[in-house]
Amino acid sequence: MMSTARTLFKKLWDAHVVKNIDQQRDLLYIDRHLVYEVTSPQAFEGLRQHKRKPWRSSTILATADHNVPTRNRHAGIADRLAAAQIDQLSINCEEFEIKEFKLNDPRQGIIHVIGPELGATLPGMTVVAGDSHTSTHGAFAALAFGIGTSEVEHVLATQCLLVSHLKTMRIDIKGKLHPHVSAKDLILHIIKHIGASGGSNYAIEFTGETVRGLSMEARMTLCNMAIEAGARVGLISVDNTTINYLAGRPFAPSGAQWNTASQYWKSLVSDEDAVFDCTIHLTAEDVKPMVSWGTSPDMVTSIDGSVPAPEDFETINQQVSVRQALEYMQLQPHTLITDIKIDKVFIGSCTNSRIEDLRTAAMIVEGKQVAPTIVQALVVPGSGLVKAQAEAEGLDKIFIAAGFEWREPGCSMCLGMNEDRLLPGERCASTSNRNFEGRQGAGGLSHLVSPAMAAAAAIAGRFTDFTGS
Repeated sequence: MMSTARTLFKKLWDAHVVKNIDQQRDLLYIDRHLVYEVTSPQAFEGLRQHKRKPWRSSTILATADHNVPTRNRHAGIADRLAAAQIDQLSINCEEFEIKEFKLNDPRQGIIHVIGPELGATLPGMTVVAGDSHTSTHGAFAALAFGIGTSEVEHVLATQCLLVSHLKTMRIDIKGKLHPHVSAKDLILHIIKHIGASGGSNYAIEFTGETVRGLSMEARMTLCNMAIEAGARVGLISVDNTTINYLAGRPFAPSGAQWNTASQYWKSLVSDEDAVFDCTIHLTAEDVKPMVSWGTSPDMVTSIDGSVPAPEDFETINQQVSVRQALEYMQLQPHTLITDIKIDKVFIGSCTNSRIEDLRTAAMIVEGKQVAPTIVQALVVPGSGLVKAQAEAEGLDKIFIAAGFEWREPGCSMCLGMNEDRLLPGERCASTSNRNFEGRQGAGGLSHLVSPAMAAAAAIAGRFTDFTGS
């Protein structure tokens, strides 16, 4: 007899199928659409050209985040392209009656930060945005993924999307993370283990006692970087941590609707006998503070490690990639990670800009000073609400006293679309999610790290083992 047990991914998918197209594709209904200034202008213009309106404007939330300035906003936006995109977003939202969090709104911020913190991301939803890191929302047992510009228009016009089937991968992690080891270290460890393309064509579900022990903010970090493992979707089942986080959020249900919703949410777990296409088992105790050394997220090692040599890898293609990465990163094989000096520090991005991230970094730098060799150290909260909470706790004063710049919310140096960027040859300890060539600025050298590692590196002027182990 065929088992009826289903994975969480299968439950979410089945609940949203509008029509089966063929053996490889289904038309899915979309519950929540998040838009921002970079990928939406062409989509809205397409609506105008075809005399269409959004099918359900109430499901759409908008904010500018990718290229907004993170300082001196009162003086306006100097970059003409950025200003035009941000202005056009407001024009589009007003015309099509879409809820927008503008730059002067205290709720403005990175779209993947404000969605969850407002309760606009809920378990059981399908969530899309024109940004691959939409996978972040999968921490809430939501089927969340990035889409292209033409797909943004399609969802606006029809509330549906044609999506190809995905295989399912379970990454089960047992044990407890060491003190000072974070979800960022865990996901970098996972990516190193399976490779930057290891999750291609998969929806990854993170399971196990380690994951159950993580806060929602840590779970968001894990799902955020499922993309860097090659997956399109990252998922975590609902538990009491999920439900407690959402209680009382502005966009979350309330009263009797809350009771009904939260009871349903508890069913959003993979059935005990559900079969995954692939299962990987890892142990939390094996994870150490991590630092990337190359130009791909799987080019990473622990703080007590060293830069590898091309000859350490088996295939010719791997050796060529490593050789090219080392040349770009201006690193020599066998260099100790703790011998790598840095010029800039960036604490922010949709990966690590939430209040827990800022608290962790502030604990490291409190009472200390940024190394004199550091050119710039930025702390960029993920939203106005995160910024306000941090200031209420005095975290801004800790950072400023230590020599950090305290900025306004936005994507900032994660992708260098505004004035916050690396100059050629500048080396950065970054809490962002990608270390591709030129990602943070043309010729910039990016090292992916946790907020704690970034903070410690700012004080030491180099990567350092801050754990005391």
